[in-house]
Amino acid sequence: MAPSKPRVRFAPSPTGYLHIGGARTALFNYLYAKRYGGTFILRMEDTDQERSTPESVQAILDGLNWLGLDWDEGPGKEDPKYGPYFQTQRLDTYRAHAEQLIAQGKAFRCYCTREEIAQRREAVEKEKGQGSYKYEGTCHDLKAPPPGKKLEDAVIRFRMPSGEGTVSFNDKVLGTITKPYSDLDDWVMMRADGIPLYNYGCVIDDHLMDITLVSRGQEHINSTFPQLMLYQALGWTPPEFAHLPLILGPDREKLSKRKHPEADVMLHKRTGIMPEALLNFVTRLGWSHGNDEVISREQMVEWFDFDGVGSTSGVWNPEKLQWLNQQWFKLLPPAVVAERLVPFLEARGFQAKGDSRLEPLVMALRERSRTLEEMANTASIYFKSGVTLDEKAAAKHLSGDSLNLLRQAREKLAALPAWTVEPLDGVVKTVSEAAQVGMGKVAQPLRVAITGNTTSPGIGETLLLVGRDEALRRIDAALARGT
Repeated sequence: MAPSKPRVRFAPSPTGYLHIGGARTALFNYLYAKRYGGTFILRMEDTDQERSTPESVQAILDGLNWLGLDWDEGPGKEDPKYGPYFQTQRLDTYRAHAEQLIAQGKAFRCYCTREEIAQRREAVEKEKGQGSYKYEGTCHDLKAPPPGKKLEDAVIRFRMPSGEGTVSFNDKVLGTITKPYSDLDDWVMMRADGIPLYNYGCVIDDHLMDITLVSRGQEHINSTFPQLMLYQALGWTPPEFAHLPLILGPDREKLSKRKHPEADVMLHKRTGIMPEALLNFVTRLGWSHGNDEVISREQMVEWFDFDGVGSTSGVWNPEKLQWLNQQWFKLLPPAVVAERLVPFLEARGFQAKGDSRLEPLVMALRERSRTLEEMANTASIYFKSGVTLDEKAAAKHLSGDSLNLLRQAREKLAALPAWTVEPLDGVVKTVSEAAQVGMGKVAQPLRVAITGNTTSPGIGETLLLVGRDEALRRIDAALARGT
């Protein structure tokens, strides 16, 4: 049962763009907080001084804002009781707790250099195999720096309890997981420069920020055990844990920034996926609610809990994402989609902002478009001057009797007092009835003259979207070509 007011967090390392896996972690925490009236916290674990940049921080903020995952506490929304929300602004806090643990004999200063540790690891693993090295306890009982070393050279290591024992936790997704003490060693809590390592810093922050549940990817399961030992050493009650399944790329390998462009949340914005569709898609990568596929944010909040999260990896399916995007074209108000279409049209050189045709365009094209890119490509024909005719279509529909029908249609279109769908369709009907031919015999020459090919929305819609003056110019050009 969820606490009445859960406090959950998304704590990315700002070393690049917002990853799809991180977005899903943020989303699941967000939904859990919203469902149970809790608090969703954004914390930046920015201690990787070589790779953490202000640009990466901004990229993560931009990604979350585009997805609409608003945090209750975090950068720009500081709570004086819990902030600051950047780890590099909390170094004194980590140092104080480390000194406390050293004073209690639960941590110690280690003067072994990286090179020394690497040499020992290589020797042990050469004899016993990969992953067999454990810190030997070289500096366990030192009261002062050894000859040639200084206090400021030391890292701080956690002192694992001696003797037999196990550490376990009940994961809300995976059930009970246990590890013996013998699988753990005296892990490094803080570097010599005072920068906390992940397993140390996140525990201090999670406790001081009153985090009640930690939801993160399954790749962090092994990190949970040393963290639990730290909670025990500090006398703190740990939060609940929920470890989420991996997300695999289309090649069935873990979705990675290096191999998979689709791992970048904002790539999908640039290629015309809408945030509602991406959230819907990402939600279904590891969580389900019966057979429901198209799920609104309101439904996510109402339905989400960790008992619906599976343990098997989700696989990226670009066709499914585009299908969902098309469903959201039809579910969202046309005005919303139209507003989002404008930048894609402007990128093609068209002044589309404020154009009265945008909403009708969306309604005409949403059944045939999977992305805003596709919609903009199709819509371009309604904004540019002139049209390039498909030669095969022109040969079939802009010759012989078809030209005569097109000429008659042009005459009646030019005389219309109102350029709206009903009278435009009425012209096609009138001409076809007078000539005693099917409406397609009139509509197809018009369609080819207007769009350059044989596919488009209804002919009345097509004429409306092109506009009176441009439509008549295109018909005249087609007639001139056929003479």
